[in-house]
Amino acid sequence: MTRSIGIYIYDNVEVLDATGPYEVFTCATRVSAKAKPDAPPFRIRTIGRTSALLRARAGLTVFPEADFGGADIDVLIVPGGVIDAELARADVTAWIARVARNCELVGAIGTGAFLLTQAGLLDGQQVPAQQRAAGAPPHAFPELRIEGKQRLVDNGAIVAAGGVTAGVDLSLQLVERLAGRELALATARHMDYDWGQP
Repeated sequence: MTRSIGIYIYDNVEVLDATGPYEVFTCATRVSAKAKPDAPPFRIRTIGRTSALLRARAGLTVFPEADFGGADIDVLIVPGGVIDAELARADVTAWIARVARNCELVGAIGTGAFLLTQAGLLDGQQVPAQQRAAGAPPHAFPELRIEGKQRLVDNGAIVAAGGVTAGVDLSLQLVERLAGRELALATARHMDYDWGQP
């Protein structure tokens, strides 16, 4: 079964929060093709509010591969970044809430957890402490349970990671859950990434 992975991108998205998961899932698909060329485990797309050019943090420009109208996905990844504008957009909140309801898994990286929280998806659930360090005021999102030392928190249908490189760990964990540990380990080896899963 090929699962469709959608990575939400927006102006001021943290580059590695978005591109790390993209690399993991595309790499896992390439690695898997050696053994199963006719059964790719993943199809990966970036999704924006529109198809217009976006400027990520540090100036990287990118065009989304799909927009809200053309995004039929099984797994949603919401990266962090500077999210003030995204939090103010009712259509973003509504889209995340609607799409996540029909997804098998949802992943949040860094401040992406706040977008999920605003969409009503993380109430009372745990997230890594990195989310608080990422810039949300102490009184914001009191419904989140901030965990002190964890890099990754698996809440079942929703997995939350700290920032930046923790998104790679989150993605490898999702590869393991969706396509097996052997593929996740082979992907980490192929990426020369020290994945510390027990």
